[in-house]
Amino acid sequence: MENGVFITIEGPEGAGKSTVIVMLAQRLEEEGYPVLLTREPGGIEIAEQIRKVILNPDNTAMDPRTEALLYAAARRQHLTEKVKPALEKGSIVLCDRFVDSSLAYQGYARGLGMEEVFTINQFAIENMMPDTTLYFDIDPEEGLKRINSHKGREINRLDLEALDFHKKVREGYLILKERFPERFISIDASASVEDVFTFAFESLKERIAKIRE
Repeated sequence: MENGVFITIEGPEGAGKSTVIVMLAQRLEEEGYPVLLTREPGGIEIAEQIRKVILNPDNTAMDPRTEALLYAAARRQHLTEKVKPALEKGSIVLCDRFVDSSLAYQGYARGLGMEEVFTINQFAIENMMPDTTLYFDIDPEEGLKRINSHKGREINRLDLEALDFHKKVREGYLILKERFPERFISIDASASVEDVFTFAFESLKERIAKIRE
């Protein structure tokens, strides 16, 4: 049995990653790969309950440290209950967001400190990091414009943040991209969905092949 591969998809709000990740999962399955598609926060019942608390637009009083701890708690349950078992079975796990989101959003944009937030998450993930991360890069103004024009999309608490917050999120991601160049694959998310998907899929297949060599 081949080894499982843990792939995460990251990016600011409105980058289109949640759309493309479904397309990636479908194409990989068509090519015969065993695939698990999941998301954070959520993916399993306990983590989905925590997700509702974190993203509820009414919870504007939530303290940044509370937010970071809730993400880490949801992450731990999701990892042990869903991600690890799938990897042990040799699946390609495609996860919409993981620890990099906490580092960019809570660590950098909220000002808690990336190292501090990573320390919190170390307790949750026990050094388990993605094999590869597809980073969907987009200008925050364009991302928010997409969100506002997408009538069917759920508007969550993070969407309501000021533009400056979303600019800091992107800055945080760019720092992570520089820090982990061997793991990050950067994708211009301002291109068409078809172009983004094609580049992402080709990059992903190449990376999976290298990991499984």
